[in-house]
Amino acid sequence: MKGRKLENLKIQLRENKLGLVAIFIVIVFVVAASLAFLAPYDPNKVEVTKGLLKPSGTHFFGTDNLGRDYFTRALYGGRISLTVGLMSMIISVVIGTVVGAISGYFGGKLDNIIMRVIDILMCIPTFFLILIINSYLEPGIKNVILVIGFLSWMSIARIVRAETLSVKEREYVLYSKVSGETPAKIIIKHIIPSIIPTVIVTATINIASAILMESSLSFLGLGVQQPNASWGSMLKDAQGYIANAAYLSIFPGVLILLTVLSFNVLGDILRSAFEPKANKR
Repeated sequence: MKGRKLENLKIQLRENKLGLVAIFIVIVFVVAASLAFLAPYDPNKVEVTKGLLKPSGTHFFGTDNLGRDYFTRALYGGRISLTVGLMSMIISVVIGTVVGAISGYFGGKLDNIIMRVIDILMCIPTFFLILIINSYLEPGIKNVILVIGFLSWMSIARIVRAETLSVKEREYVLYSKVSGETPAKIIIKHIIPSIIPTVIVTATINIASAILMESSLSFLGLGVQQPNASWGSMLKDAQGYIANAAYLSIFPGVLILLTVLSFNVLGDILRSAFEPKANKR
């Protein structure tokens, strides 16, 4: 089964050139953000006399209003944005997988209660809920990660629950029940490994959503604070200079667009590879 899914993934990548481009973009951004310390400029060093220099061979993305190298700040900003996306995704996937697996496996009243709670939470606009909670917390990357992670698991739980309802009826799971294995062991040993492909697809898309949420929070001044930068906070600082220094908003905006689009494309490719039947409908 695993070999077939890997083969499907290879076929999807061969047929979908956009997917290869998406993988390339993600790898480049991750490597660039990881090696940001190699940049020759200090991302927070203020040189007012060099403020708003246009892009050139010396400053690839120009400088901001305080004379800070914009390319270097974009590298460090990418590190923060990608870290928020990855860490909040891990939190939401862990919570969603555990809740969804428990709900689907036990069923009955417990399943009804959990699903009704999730329905209520999903009726509340997630971003506005995050916005309200985050406004009461001290702005910073840790709080942004925790808030996004703890409020983005509901859709994952619903997907995992649906998969669990199917997996728990398979022969090896029924045999485990008859053999006397505990529910916790069955969930961990049999059910969760069987739904890993679905979890991976959901996680990929969740990273894109988390990056967008972080960028929105930072744009509103509730995310990363000065002197540190994320792509969202760079957009916020560029608002007053759109007329005479449009590049200040173009570069972080394009970086956000490419990153989110790449993760969404990868999510679609993984879904097509792991769920080929969905493509035939």
